[in-house]
Amino acid sequence: MDLTGIEAWHVWIALGLFLAGLELLVPGVYFVWLAIAALATGVLVFAAEPDLVMQIVSFVFLALIAVFSAKRFLRDSPIKSSDPLLNNRMGRLVGQTATVTQPIMNGSGRVKQGDSEWLASGPDLDKGAHVRITGNEGGTMLVEPLTLIEDEGTLPAGPA
Repeated sequence: MDLTGIEAWHVWIALGLFLAGLELLVPGVYFVWLAIAALATGVLVFAAEPDLVMQIVSFVFLALIAVFSAKRFLRDSPIKSSDPLLNNRMGRLVGQTATVTQPIMNGSGRVKQGDSEWLASGPDLDKGAHVRITGNEGGTMLVEPLTLIEDEGTLPAGPA
């Protein structure tokens, strides 16, 4: 196929580069596998010069092979994050302390942690009580009363 000096492999390589560039703009990992298939088809067309039907068939098969190979590879060896709680704000707060701003009655109330106020679930507590965040269920923090051991972390009482 010759369109005014443009060879078929030029089109496949350009399509592969376009799809690779599109991958940078679109969230997720979708177009990279199609880009790999298009680039591989471009190399195949450069080497063997098959007709248009065979080019399309090879692109489809290479795309399927790339997608399913990547799916299997990522399933068997998932990418481990250096910060697994990066997008889990409530997960980051587990272990932190908060102050009850609306009494927890019948297992429901509100707490303030930092500059944010959250729905809370836990035992009945009065306003102003300090709690420890133990987890979350959806958008509700799970809390427990914060109990401090008497005189822990303070200087021992000296003679009066």
